[in-house]
Amino acid sequence: MADLTSNFLGIKSPNPFWLASAPPTDKQYNVERAFEAGWGGVVWKTLGAEGPPVVNVNGPRYGAIYGADRRLLGLNNIELITDRPLEVNLREIKEVKRKWPDRAMIVSLMVPCEEEAWKAILPLVEETGADAIELNCGCPHGMSERGMGAAVGQAPDLIEMITRWCKQTTRMPVIVKLTPNITDVRAPARAAKAGGADAVSLINTISSITSVNLDTFSPEPSIDGKGSHGGYCGPAVKPIALNMVAEIARDPETAGLPISGIGGVTTWRDAAEFLALGAGNVQVCTAAMTYGFKIVEELKSGLSQYLDEQGMSLDDLVGRATPNVTDWQYLNLNYVTKARIDQYACIKCGRCYAACEDTSHQAISMSADRTFEVIDAECVACNLCVNVCPVDGCITMEELAAGEQDLRTGKPVSKEYANWTTHPNNPATVEAAE
Repeated sequence: MADLTSNFLGIKSPNPFWLASAPPTDKQYNVERAFEAGWGGVVWKTLGAEGPPVVNVNGPRYGAIYGADRRLLGLNNIELITDRPLEVNLREIKEVKRKWPDRAMIVSLMVPCEEEAWKAILPLVEETGADAIELNCGCPHGMSERGMGAAVGQAPDLIEMITRWCKQTTRMPVIVKLTPNITDVRAPARAAKAGGADAVSLINTISSITSVNLDTFSPEPSIDGKGSHGGYCGPAVKPIALNMVAEIARDPETAGLPISGIGGVTTWRDAAEFLALGAGNVQVCTAAMTYGFKIVEELKSGLSQYLDEQGMSLDDLVGRATPNVTDWQYLNLNYVTKARIDQYACIKCGRCYAACEDTSHQAISMSADRTFEVIDAECVACNLCVNVCPVDGCITMEELAAGEQDLRTGKPVSKEYANWTTHPNNPATVEAAE
């Protein structure tokens, strides 16, 4: 199996799968269970400054969005940073790192925007033997109303200032965790780099309200009849996270800045996509909270098998797709594809026809016996039909080569099947093969 050993910022771990700063990393018991299950590292749940204790709600803390099969697509949480005493967290971090020296131990921090507050907590964390710190500049609820979290992440000047304070005070690598609740994520990433950050991690959670109870008229989760916006995470946020990772990876001003990718990683494929777009490792939270820590076994085995099949190393995969991300204006407008319907796979449900006829380009015809065919002259290759078809692979988009025609219809076709008589879906071809 391919070697998954990760070296991120000089921090070695047996694999690139870290648990993100969240409830699963709030105490020694959880973290040790994670390491026993095989996770390569953890980002300890965010610690705050010494002083008045953080008080979390004692009612529901999570809201959810489900798919049709009740699969969890998105999770909204209103939990704050750790509410456990600072000295207890520090003692446990030190103990875990002593027992598991081969695993990455990153400590998330969030204190007021005061230089002395940062200078006070950094030596305490350094004494634990932790490998790095992650500056929480992304939490969108609770702490942001106190001038921390996303309130800092939305102000590049504050990011640069805090990062510089930390770099001047500690020997530990500094990772800056960025908020997605911003128009252009490149600005805070550039600020983090200007402040001397060793890496950035993203995305933190998205400010959200997942639902409203239509009996009590309170947002969920509801606390005594009231609700608040929270942080949204899970599979639903992956597209947003991938885009933001790619934007930083391909930005000339931040190119080369190491990235820890976060946001909806549930399968090894998700992780591979983050790595291909420039992330050096990935952090996981919702998947672990949904399926338990042993999900890391599937993540590791799947990624390792993929790398073997591709003949690639982990380092080969990182950034492999970044050069192929471009601005719209540079897309090839001479590239042409058309939809193709596999009549043997088609279940005649008519979804493609309904979607195209009602909302797209009227490029699919329906015969009396419910046979659906693409009208090439009208097809603009939007691939809506591919996306609504319930049968995987039934409808595909095939590239057209200039000048080629279907000998049956006289219309342009894909270069692979210019002659209908040899098309693999021609009934005569199928009968001959049988």
